[in-house]
Amino acid sequence: MKKYIGLVVLLLSAWMGTAQILAPVKWTTTVNKTSETTYELVATASIDAGWHLYSQTVPKDGPVATTFGFDSKDGSFTTIGNTTEDEGHTVYDPVFEMEIKFFEDKAVFRQQVTTDGDLTTISAIVEYMVCDDTRCLPPAEEELLFVLNGQQAGGSTDSDQVPDNVLPDTNDETVVNKGTEDQKGLWTIFFISFISGFAALLTPCVFPMIPMTVSFFTKQSKNRPQGIKNAIFYGFSIVLIYVVLGSMVTAIFGADSLNALSTNVWFNLIFFILLIVFAASFLGAFEIVLPYTWANKVDKQADKGGVIGILFMALALAIVSFSCTGPIVGTLLVEAASKGGLAPIIGMLGFSLALALPFMLFALFPGWLNSLPKSGGWLNSVKVFLGFLELALAFKFLSNADLVLQLHWLEREVFLAIWIAIFGILAMYLFGKLKLPHDSPVQHISVGRLGLGLLTLAFTLYLVPGLWGAPLKLVSGFPPPMHYSESPNGVGYAQMGGGSSSHGPLPEGATYGPHDIVSFNDYETGMSYAKTVGKPVLIDFTGHACVNCRKMEERVWSEPRLLKLLNEEVVLISLYVDDKRELPEDQQYVSTATGKKIKTIGNKWSDFQIREYRANAQPYYVLVDHEGEKLNAPVGYTPDVEAYGSWLRQGIDNYGQ
Repeated sequence: MKKYIGLVVLLLSAWMGTAQILAPVKWTTTVNKTSETTYELVATASIDAGWHLYSQTVPKDGPVATTFGFDSKDGSFTTIGNTTEDEGHTVYDPVFEMEIKFFEDKAVFRQQVTTDGDLTTISAIVEYMVCDDTRCLPPAEEELLFVLNGQQAGGSTDSDQVPDNVLPDTNDETVVNKGTEDQKGLWTIFFISFISGFAALLTPCVFPMIPMTVSFFTKQSKNRPQGIKNAIFYGFSIVLIYVVLGSMVTAIFGADSLNALSTNVWFNLIFFILLIVFAASFLGAFEIVLPYTWANKVDKQADKGGVIGILFMALALAIVSFSCTGPIVGTLLVEAASKGGLAPIIGMLGFSLALALPFMLFALFPGWLNSLPKSGGWLNSVKVFLGFLELALAFKFLSNADLVLQLHWLEREVFLAIWIAIFGILAMYLFGKLKLPHDSPVQHISVGRLGLGLLTLAFTLYLVPGLWGAPLKLVSGFPPPMHYSESPNGVGYAQMGGGSSSHGPLPEGATYGPHDIVSFNDYETGMSYAKTVGKPVLIDFTGHACVNCRKMEERVWSEPRLLKLLNEEVVLISLYVDDKRELPEDQQYVSTATGKKIKTIGNKWSDFQIREYRANAQPYYVLVDHEGEKLNAPVGYTPDVEAYGSWLRQGIDNYGQ
């Protein structure tokens, strides 16, 4: 069923969207005169929301860096020093395995020059590359014009990259939709927060307050409808308090800066220490409480009654229950920070809804109170269980810091060993073999606790093969990547290569691509081979510096059933749009689509993608027959294995018809 749902979503997305030529960067230039013969040339890149432009200082083998070339061959001016740039953001990229600096929203580059005094304009060429969360664009070159009179020059914008005569092709659909991806991320945050809110309900600080609070509203109200009204407003007040908290976090740090903070090494270390403290509190080492004077002052306001009194009662709940809810709320805010944007607000909305719902429901149906389990030692067991989860999550943030610093202290094997120890001890605790402070004597364990213990034990055993190189897809993204380990290829594992043993002799003009898939890097050669073997063609518009192309290859193409299709049922043609090798002089031409001169192999494939499919983002996948006719709608970044597999199978089946 999941497979068909994924296919329906994929086809609906393709039907609703249209491929387009993307132009997320626009350049403007200004000139500042600093003396009679010296000037500061300022190039400003305005970057669309969600996109990022790479720095000039990208390490070797990383994405394409921004570079400036100033035409001073005639000696009319001389550059002074190097081109400077803004501070930007520096994060560790697990795909390229390096720290990479990039810019969001705007980037300003400055170059000092000295002239002979008669010069009126200076021209320059900037080469750059931009990506967002789901795609990258091929490297682009733009000509910049600096007018030496202190006025803004007309300069160059992306109009060269996106000419008027290139219009979207309404018959060429694509699944790439960043808004949809962002929406999925927010729904995930909401769901996790909602579940966390229910977990907070089952703690010793909150659970006993449900019958007490509902009984208060029932007895103090003049009639039942008023009691229900007050209880519902009480629930609304709880939601309001926590949403305001999420809004404050977003307002203080800024919606866009939270993500950058969460990838900073110092913030990851702070988060690690914070979660260790939260875990120790849940495990019984101490309690985190807000000052009692706060609770006393709020209680006095709550005694006044009315709407204001109910609002302060909700605030009193937040303060009194802080020792149990504080660590959960803190963890949610930390995790939401890694998403940025509205995630903290959405997280607090989900958490508070789950926290408030029981108060409203039991006010509507007070008879349900009789079915509530009695308070007891099981509430502390819930708290301890959450403490172990906090402890495991803490090491994720320590791992992030280690990856950024490349210290190799917390490599994959060490990380997994720590998790195995944590969840192994948790399983022992659930089976009643281990006691912690505040635990009640356990005469027997319930069926629910036994089931949870078995699941925890099974999860622990699942992690063990990861010490010897198993991929552990269930926890993908939590442990360090496979390459960041003592044995990058796994213990006793010989990397598959030289594909001749599995593929037979390598066809002429082919090479081994990701996962040793036979691949062609030339369109004509690949199409000729496809006609010979009678298979459909998968055109893969990719780039050496395309992050999301690598994600697709590592996380989607590696799936065994998809790998089988790619190896046996299609001919793969991977066209690298950032290939810098120059075309022979007689093969260079001026593009009819963009009007730019096509000088490199990468230019050729980028122009081919724009001309034939009215798209310029990577990754971009097109299934075609031997005549180049599309077998189904092309797709872009599609991290859902089921959806991508269904799309691939659909195109292959259409070829056979």
